[in-house]
Amino acid sequence: MNTSSRNELFQQAKQWVLEAGANIRTQMIQPMEIDTKSNANDLVTSVDKKTEQFFVERIHQHYPDHQLLGEEGYGDDVKELTGVTWIIDPIDGTMNFVHQKRNFAISVGIYQDAVGEIGLIYDVMNDVLYHALRDEGAYRNGEKLPQLKPDVTLETTVLGMNHYMLCPNRLLDEQVMHQLVKKIRGVRTYGSAAIEFAYVAEGILDGYAVMRLSPWDFAAGMIIVHEVGGLTTNLTGNAVDMLQSGSILVSHPNIHQQLIEEYFIKAKK
Repeated sequence: MNTSSRNELFQQAKQWVLEAGANIRTQMIQPMEIDTKSNANDLVTSVDKKTEQFFVERIHQHYPDHQLLGEEGYGDDVKELTGVTWIIDPIDGTMNFVHQKRNFAISVGIYQDAVGEIGLIYDVMNDVLYHALRDEGAYRNGEKLPQLKPDVTLETTVLGMNHYMLCPNRLLDEQVMHQLVKKIRGVRTYGSAAIEFAYVAEGILDGYAVMRLSPWDFAAGMIIVHEVGGLTTNLTGNAVDMLQSGSILVSHPNIHQQLIEEYFIKAKK
């Protein structure tokens, strides 16, 4: 994808993301249907579904040769990232959306033959748009984000993690995870993977680790974080599969390998 085509596509995607955000703010004060998917904590609302349908209709109308992978299943049956693929989470952080009416985001990653070209994360209620174009840097509301600060160490790290990483489970040794918590400066949980990726890019967090994310949770964030010098792998340091769910570690490069070797690999049962 050349620079001109990428910029044109970004402007269109940005317009749709902001329009979808405005629609969400309107719909959220009206009665909505709330359902569950895989379990009682895996929520989906009528607004999630309408928002994904909004993107599907516009993408298929304007870019009929593009494919779309979306959380709610209204997109295409994507088997491989050939051509241009949009990977979309209409509302990342649905539980926050339902219970708090804040701390949720629209996440849109656009890939060309498996290469991340455009990433957009829109913090809807705070009206903050993070975006990145490949090799052109990352931005917060149009202001370019600096490269990640060079003096980060594990002892100064603030790490995003959810409670599944710390509670006893059959996948991780909780004692190793407790050692990690004692080593670093602090742990934060925001309930939206897209927002946590954006916070790593902005330097609010130094890393974010989670046992299981789907492509629509991280597709946009990977592009944005990469543009400021951050790294994204799974918890054992291998490349992320863009079409499968799996573990994720996104972090400052100073601490990435240390987290993997000294904590996450040891914590794997």
